[in-house]
Amino acid sequence: MSGKVYFLPWAKREKLYEFLKKARAFDHVKARHFLAIKMHFGEDGNEGFIKPPFVKPLVKIAREKTAFPFLTDASTIYVGKRSDAYHHALIAEKHGFTISECGCPVIIADGLRGNSAVNVEVNGKHCKTVSIAHDIFYSDSFIFLNHFKGHEITGFGGALKNIGMGCGSKAGKYEMHHNAKPDVNKKICIGCGICVKWCPAMALSLKNKKITLNEKKCIGCGECVLSCPKGVFQLGWNEDVKNIQEKIIEYCTGVLKNKKSFSINFLNHITKFCDCYTTKGKVLMEDIGIMAGADPVAVDKASVDMVNKVYGKDFCREIFPEIDYMTQFEYAKKMGLGSPDYELVEYK
Repeated sequence: MSGKVYFLPWAKREKLYEFLKKARAFDHVKARHFLAIKMHFGEDGNEGFIKPPFVKPLVKIAREKTAFPFLTDASTIYVGKRSDAYHHALIAEKHGFTISECGCPVIIADGLRGNSAVNVEVNGKHCKTVSIAHDIFYSDSFIFLNHFKGHEITGFGGALKNIGMGCGSKAGKYEMHHNAKPDVNKKICIGCGICVKWCPAMALSLKNKKITLNEKKCIGCGECVLSCPKGVFQLGWNEDVKNIQEKIIEYCTGVLKNKKSFSINFLNHITKFCDCYTTKGKVLMEDIGIMAGADPVAVDKASVDMVNKVYGKDFCREIFPEIDYMTQFEYAKKMGLGSPDYELVEYK
């Protein structure tokens, strides 16, 4: 059975409130629900995140339902401006996610140091239990607000990535990442040390002005790949990447266990890399629009299909030919998370 996915062209983005009402985006939200609006507040220096004015219509509808909405995310495992709740909240405020601007508070879901979590049983291929951010687990319902872009491990980032990876605690993020070890080309290393600063596992060090990787400490998070200005690091594109995609789906299953949600993908400012990167990414195509639906699998598949249509070829395979991004769709269907089949309904 195909689920409905609703599409709002970018030229009509000012109609977001009416669009969400027509899509029945908040049908699952009840009075006095603690409604988690899960999003990415943007890394310092990155511009790809969804901007605060787009949050206002969501909060307005939530208030009409007499729910208790809040904006949320969980801590990162890399050493940046979002690795603990204190600095994460400061970045959110810097980027305009304030009560006065958005109409609701920001709550970092896994506590001050990212270790406030609840284990949820999923009985997956890789994880029997998953470590979910505490305040995500205790939320009554969800709206997932997702920025679509490329991603160096999953091929693309959308709803599934935001739900699975984004709602995991720090321990959960370690568990999802730890299999992907990078290859290191020391010959082109300039000894700048940027990667050493960004490595959350302290697995990198400089010896004789060349980088050295301690593979026993490496958690495979890919931050060295993103931070290096010379391309010294390359992730080994093998079965490990497939496993990471499947683990993300298992975490999605844990987040959504006995919960209802609605996913909204923004297909604008589409870049090769994720929004955790600290520099402005090159925009690779025109802004397209907004996809929305109750099934995050269908919403992501519709987003991929629309991006490919506009791009003129398979966008994800073009930027990351080594990654089979269909893995996440196939495994999500197997886990009962949703279906990649959908009926597209365009807002008129």
